[in-house]
This record gives sequence, structure tokens and C-alpha cells, in this order.
Amino acid sequence: MGTTRRSFLKSSALTMAATTLFSKEIFAAFAKNGFVGIQLYSVRAQMGTDALGTLKALSDIGYKYVEHANYVDRKFYKFSPAEFKKVLDDHGILMHSGHTVMAKKHWDVDKNDFTDAWKYTVEDAAVVGQKYVISPWLDQSMRNTMDDFKRYMDVFNKSGELCQKSGMKFGYHNHDFEFTAMLDGQKLYDLIMTHTDPKLVAQQLDMGNLYNGGAIAGDIVKQYPGRFELMHVKDEIKSTLGNGEKYESTVLGKGIVNTKEVTDTGRNGGTKYFIIEQESYQGQDPLDAAKEDLAIMKKWGY
Repeated sequence: MGTTRRSFLKSSALTMAATTLFSKEIFAAFAKNGFVGIQLYSVRAQMGTDALGTLKALSDIGYKYVEHANYVDRKFYKFSPAEFKKVLDDHGILMHSGHTVMAKKHWDVDKNDFTDAWKYTVEDAAVVGQKYVISPWLDQSMRNTMDDFKRYMDVFNKSGELCQKSGMKFGYHNHDFEFTAMLDGQKLYDLIMTHTDPKLVAQQLDMGNLYNGGAIAGDIVKQYPGRFELMHVKDEIKSTLGNGEKYESTVLGKGIVNTKEVTDTGRNGGTKYFIIEQESYQGQDPLDAAKEDLAIMKKWGY
């Protein structure tokens, strides 16, 4: 994993035409069968020390789709949007989705508009090739009261309108609190599903996170058929981490989630993006876990 940013930029011009053609070919295949990829948080330490080498390793394993979890100061893993797009193209990788928390600071109440920081987030997502700008968190300040919550669901819908102008869609990714927190006697997740416009706000179901909130992934998929355009494909075991959570993620098929059944139900309901995420490894190297996870998905027919 010794590829340098300088050597990449030098070679990328020579390979641009070939990788662009390859990207079109893999897009055509994915568009027909669904996109199977990996959330880069799964290999966060490796991406932090050697992003180029890690992406090459993932490509060599067989991953042709990734989802980012690092956008800081208008850069993806320390690359500008245009640079990171070239990185992806050079490895024949697509990235239609990414995680960036939309926080309270991104909405200017006085101006009734998004701050420049969020406008840049959407703009940069479009440059790097995203089709979904996904917020993986809902700050406590946005859900203290029903009025607070409804105001920010309206902001979610407005973010969908903003993304739509650039040919993208806003999305939300759950954790576990959405299934335990209540407002006016209703679970927060049910309220999110009720108060977001499906035409503007996509839902990305994390089928593992919700177990810490006492929910069952299969039940949620059946409760809201057709609502999940994207899924985090994950499995869970009882936690040994001592971090206060009941469960931790593990290699697909080794836990309690019934991952294949949930994934199949999603596909039958129109889910197009199946993104592997493994955050805990039980001593296994994260890249080895990523390789095993992809092999299992292929065995399952994905």
C-alpha cells in the first residue's frame, strides 16, 4: 500500500479514458443487479493512513462500489472532490453515496436557508459523483420536542430539494436511538418515516444498528415496504467490547440479524444499494473481513 498521491496524479491522466469506459461498464452491470459495495468506515484506520493503497486493496478484492464516511474541510480523505473522483476512476470504483452529518449549524433560521457549509457539502458530493447525500445522525437538539422535530424534518425535505437541483437525493441512515426515543407516544423512527417525503428523502436502513434499540431488522423492512433505497448490510453478535452497547458487528451470516433474509426482502422491495459495513472484527484484519463479507454476498447471489 505504498502508492503516493503524487504518483497517482501523474499516472491518472494516462488511464482516464480506459477507466471512464470501465466505470460505464460496471455501472451498467450494477444498474441491472443492484450495487454491492462497502462503507469505508469498515476500513477506517487503513483509509486514514493510506487511502490510495486501501482503495487499491478493496478493488483487488473485488469491490467496485464504495460509500464514504469522511468529508472534512471540503475534502474526501484529504483529497479535493475532483482529485478523489480521479482516485475512484483510476481503480474502477463508483461512489454514489456518502455520509455527512447534517447538523443544526447547517440551517440558518434567520435566513430560512442552508448555510454555505451545507451548500458546499451538496456541491462537492455532486462533483465526486454521488447520487445520495446521507446524514447518519439526528442531533438531540433536533428531537427534544415534537415542534423541534417537525421543523427539522421540514429541513430534511428542503435538503432533498437542494440535492435534487444537482441530480441527487438526500438520505437518512438510522442508528438505534430512533427505536427507543419517543415523542408524543410515538417512536422517533416512525415519525421520521411519516414526516419525510419519499420523493425527496431516501432511507438507508442499517440492519445492525437498530438491534441495540430493541428493534428487529426484518420487522422494519416489512413494516415499510419499498421505503429503503439503500441498506447497510450488517450482522451482529453479543458485544464483548464493554462500550455499553449490547451488540457488535461481525462477519455476515455469523450473527443474529438473518442478514440474507433481510437483504433479500429489501431487494424484492426495490432496494438497489447493498453496502457492507463491519465495524468490529473479533481480532480479524479489517481487509480480510471485507474480503470474507464480499465472498458471502456473492454466495448469496449478489
